[in-house]
Amino acid sequence: MKENKLKAREYVFLLLKYRSRSEKELYGRLKRKKFEEGVIREVIQELKGKGFINDEDFARAWVESRIKKPLGLRRLAQELKQKGVNRQIIDNQIQKAAQGYPEREIVSRIARQRLERLKGIDQQKARTRIYSYLSRRGFSPEVIIDCINGL
Repeated sequence: MKENKLKAREYVFLLLKYRSRSEKELYGRLKRKKFEEGVIREVIQELKGKGFINDEDFARAWVESRIKKPLGLRRLAQELKQKGVNRQIIDNQIQKAAQGYPEREIVSRIARQRLERLKGIDQQKARTRIYSYLSRRGFSPEVIIDCINGL
């Protein structure tokens, strides 16, 4: 048991060396490596207690890094949800990010760039493609429609 716990801890540190991860991600990775349930819970609790696993810090770092892509806040929330982060933490981090995030300006800039690339095709088809692209990137539909209508 002690040897398994040591191996599980080493594996978690190996994963965390590459990037921070949510508790659920680490749990899933340990489960896939076929560690026993008790060992997984013990290791995760121990590392949470020592501050190596912290979903709040993970969510903050994830939002900061992904928002530069640029991605919309809806997409970031969806990604964090997939990573198993608590809804309250997600809402808190998205709310903080939204305060200084000029979504309308970013959507407008991207829409203009995409329109430039799609010059030779039918205007309606271009608008549909731009809308789809921005929507996949997680921007809010209202902002996308306003910006496309402004082109």
